Amino acid sequence: MSKFDVVFFDLDGTLVDTAPDLAYALNKVLQQEGRAALPYESIRGVASHGSAGLLGLAFGITTEHPEFSSLQKRFVQIYQDNLTRESNLFKGMQTVIDKLDDMKIKWGVITNKPAFLTKPLMAGLQLDQRAACIVSGDTTEQSKPHPAPMLHACKMVNTNPSHCVYIGDAERDIVAGRNADMHTLVARYGYLSDDDRPENWQADGIINHPEELLQWL
Repeated sequence: MSKFDVVFFDLDGTLVDTAPDLAYALNKVLQQEGRAALPYESIRGVASHGSAGLLGLAFGITTEHPEFSSLQKRFVQIYQDNLTRESNLFKGMQTVIDKLDDMKIKWGVITNKPAFLTKPLMAGLQLDQRAACIVSGDTTEQSKPHPAPMLHACKMVNTNPSHCVYIGDAERDIVAGRNADMHTLVARYGYLSDDDRPENWQADGIINHPEELLQWL
């Protein structure tokens, strides 16, 4: 028996490997602008940081730049049209969620991805009906690292945060989980950059492969 009632996953870079489709959309925008495509590996490390991080990488601009809004609109549209072109569960994650179901441990998603992208992605991968809850970046007024999405998810599944574990691949995930009084794990297999130091994020553990979660539980 596990001491945990619920396992919550971050979406991009933790539950689902979305970087290939994010990279596809970003490189399409670069090509539209007459620029060379970026290598996949350079994009992967910032794939968890949303359109702001990806467009910052590709064009060297911030959200304050006058062209950001136009580039973001095109990027999001291309990505929305290709949500499940290559995206899929990380290797081993199918085994994990099957086992969680067998163990009668609920699992859900807490992501900063907006609902208009989260919902069709989860549905396209046939995960929407299996997840006990899906909390998107615009479900609550504040997004991670604020604890509001975490506490909202706990209310949805009727559990105490201390009985939950949250798994994510970015420091904001761990901060949000800790601020909500959840146990936290770093998904080192996710979209960490060379500058990330997950050992300094004060998580309860670090897993290098999805199936290590089962051993930790």
